[in-house]
Amino acid sequence: MMSAVRSLKALQLDALREVANIGAGHAATALSQMTDRSIMISIPEINVTRYEDAAGLLGDPSGRVIAVFMHMLGDLTGRTLLLLPDADARLLCDLLMRKEPGSTTSFNELEESSLKEAGNILGGAYLNALSDFMGMMLLPSVPTLVADEAAVVLKSALAEPTDEHDTILCVETEFFFREAEQRLLGHFLLLPDGPSLQAIFDAIRVN
Repeated sequence: MMSAVRSLKALQLDALREVANIGAGHAATALSQMTDRSIMISIPEINVTRYEDAAGLLGDPSGRVIAVFMHMLGDLTGRTLLLLPDADARLLCDLLMRKEPGSTTSFNELEESSLKEAGNILGGAYLNALSDFMGMMLLPSVPTLVADEAAVVLKSALAEPTDEHDTILCVETEFFFREAEQRLLGHFLLLPDGPSLQAIFDAIRVN
């Protein structure tokens, strides 16, 4: 499967980048509605990489992150992760719960519930963009929250890959809250099963 990744052309990567851009736009709109704040986004950076190299895309592999894990169900199957650095996740809790920035110091049941709801909505925004592009039905499962070092989260949440699905699509996006000059850095990771990854590559094939 990695031979297909290496053979991706610039136009094919542009197609994936456009899907990521649409998904990030949907996510920003949803986040704006959840926090009642105006939001701008950076141009998403997309990487297609092997499972074993994914932790390096997240900055410090030993850095603590909060991740919302979901299964991708429907016409395509696989797993997804929405990851936020610990400090960004605490800020998001403050914004979602209408608290002063810096108020959230730990993740209790209420904070975890709000993050899972946000992760479900934001992850769903990226899946909706992919769903529209593929012309297929994609649905997220009930979300699960994981908190640990980035490398540990990837290993535990995504499980050991096989030769049939060892490729990860990673979308990095920054969300800017204009009024408060605050920002959140989010990574959306998609690990499709083998046939689903092949279907995505077939859909973006450009001669």
